[in-house]
Amino acid sequence: MIKRWCIPPDENAAFVAAMEDILEVYRRPRNPARPLVCLDEFAKQLVDHHTAPLAASPGSVIKEDYEYVRRGSVTVFMMYAPLEGWREVYVGPTGQRTALDYAEALRILAEDIYPGAEKIVLVQDNLDIHAPASLYKAFPPEKARELVQRFEWHFTPKHGSWLNMAENEIGIFTRTILRDRIGSKEEFFIQSKAGCQRRNDCSNKINWKFTAEDARIKMSKTYPTT
Repeated sequence: MIKRWCIPPDENAAFVAAMEDILEVYRRPRNPARPLVCLDEFAKQLVDHHTAPLAASPGSVIKEDYEYVRRGSVTVFMMYAPLEGWREVYVGPTGQRTALDYAEALRILAEDIYPGAEKIVLVQDNLDIHAPASLYKAFPPEKARELVQRFEWHFTPKHGSWLNMAENEIGIFTRTILRDRIGSKEEFFIQSKAGCQRRNDCSNKINWKFTAEDARIKMSKTYPTT
């Protein structure tokens, strides 16, 4: 049996520096003027029924056939504000993992969701499109620069995407809200929006407790020997 895992490198100063930066950000108290937002994306395969499911009789369950029909896929951006207990999913103009879709997600964060914020503290992984350059691909330079300055940029280390709380929220989302077959983008939008609303109404939060002090003990092999 093989279990896949994010294995941190040994004695890697770059990993340690990025990790402790993220952990320091997570220790900051809530500041409405500088909201913390974790961002990540995931792909959802759209799968339709080949044969209509059989309705559940009293005391039974819905029965669906093993055979299914592929309807393509959609890439979804998860925007999660852990200190607010708030999350939102967004599908960009192309519905794929592109610089244009990413740039539009940041524009929505800056102009629609947090228009009055002094800065948005942004945590994300090292995917190539997760960079200020994507904003310059999507917008005129004046607009791109304006948006770049709205964010305080923080990146998880390579092999350290588990430090992004948006990844935890995606795991919860896909195991619960999106676990059943979804055959169209329209149905996906309906289910995902409703799921976000339910979790937001309950102010569900991730209780993050891992600190730099913990890392220096539990991940001592990752720290360079001095």
